[in-house]
Amino acid sequence: MIDPAETFDGTFPFQPHFSTAAGFRMHYVDEGAGPVVLCLHGEPTWGYLYRHLIADLSPTHRVIVPDHMGFGKSETPADRTYWLQDHVDNLEALAADLDLSDVTLVLHDFGGPAGMGLLGRRPELVSRVISVNGPTAFGQPGLPAAFKANAARSAWFTWIAEAHARGTLDATLGDLGYNILSTLKLNGFQNNEIITASWLRAYAAPFPTPEAAAGALGWAKGLELDAHRFEQPGPRARERAAGLPALALWGSEDRTLAAEHFLPLFYEAFPRGFVSELPGVGHYSPEDAPATITALIKLFLDATSDGSALTEVIAA
Repeated sequence: MIDPAETFDGTFPFQPHFSTAAGFRMHYVDEGAGPVVLCLHGEPTWGYLYRHLIADLSPTHRVIVPDHMGFGKSETPADRTYWLQDHVDNLEALAADLDLSDVTLVLHDFGGPAGMGLLGRRPELVSRVISVNGPTAFGQPGLPAAFKANAARSAWFTWIAEAHARGTLDATLGDLGYNILSTLKLNGFQNNEIITASWLRAYAAPFPTPEAAAGALGWAKGLELDAHRFEQPGPRARERAAGLPALALWGSEDRTLAAEHFLPLFYEAFPRGFVSELPGVGHYSPEDAPATITALIKLFLDATSDGSALTEVIAA
């Protein structure tokens, strides 16, 4: 694990917190006070992705940013599996441990299905949903077809399939501490000015050995092994989601998760939702456009603080 006190030259200056409720040492940031904003990262990032949002929202909100098992400052236990359902289990345990309620979910990449799994299991905990280039998988009939169509054109998913077929997937992702930049670029960000020595070190640090890369390998390999189990929400969860204020912010240059495949699923899960596509912004939109992401999230939080849908606020 990364040293809990590591700030990466002051770019991640947040007090570390840990929960063992899920049976391993799970790191999370817990900054500010007020309505809870729970930010979930994806592959192969960690809470560092949300560093700008933490700083900008914590004056008015309680911002909680966990690192999934096998990522960031969290433990990478050798005796666990790293499938989607395992991460949902962990989030459910963390939410209970912290006694969370009235939660706004912020979802990026695989944090989308993980957070939607939490919504499916514990719908009463969630009051708003914000997808930031994160698939809102929620049992939609068209979900398998959307993922299949997206995988056919995505460089990341194509590479996973080919590497798995060649038997090189484990070795490549096991060396993620070395090839983190090429992996992030394959998924896609547009703003090369963000690349600094501190930034590279922060994203490479969770993966110093092949054993430490089990989380990143699990996300990728689970697709090829059909090991991920997307939560199938019941009627109560579907009804709850349909009434929630929801926002999708999508970098239009996302080469990993194409808007044309995933925004229809967002609308299907959240018919009261609102979408903003961001031109010139890639898959890692919180890195490409942190100020824009923060401004739009603040607008959404302010506009829906009384439980209204954003579309109703704009219409008024």
